[in-house]
Amino acid sequence: MQSILVPTLTRALTQLRHVLAKGEAHAKSQGWDPAVILAMRLSPDMFPLSRQVQIATDIAKSGVARSTGSEAPKFEDNETTFEDLQARIDRTLEYIHSVPAAAFEGSSTRAITVPTRARGDLHFTGQDYALSFVIPNVYFHCTTTYALLRHAGVPVGKVDFLGPVGTAG
Repeated sequence: MQSILVPTLTRALTQLRHVLAKGEAHAKSQGWDPAVILAMRLSPDMFPLSRQVQIATDIAKSGVARSTGSEAPKFEDNETTFEDLQARIDRTLEYIHSVPAAAFEGSSTRAITVPTRARGDLHFTGQDYALSFVIPNVYFHCTTTYALLRHAGVPVGKVDFLGPVGTAG
């Protein structure tokens, strides 16, 4: 599970860092208040961009913690700037990379329970949790962040979202 979760979450969060940096640079180049972009939503009933980043990092760190039977670090959800969000991503990546590979032993079959507000407790095996809950949720919130930045006119494209892939030959 370590070989699935750590590289996948690292890529998603690294590219999230990248698109946020482009968003901040674009806001500065346009003379915009960055807080306007961080508060953007695609519809009134959704979370703003800043919360999308918070949720992506929460799911990533909780995913690693639950998979290894450990406690995830707690973050206060008080980020108000691009710099704050970048620091949150950095702290999440530091945590993910601090968990030793040995902690993931047996995690593919570990019973994992995730409490939810709307659906009650969700029950998974470790592998199902990683593949059907953690990874899709992290990518959902990273994609939503990307879409909000695109909507704001930030010049990001598919390569910015995906990052380096494959080899040319």
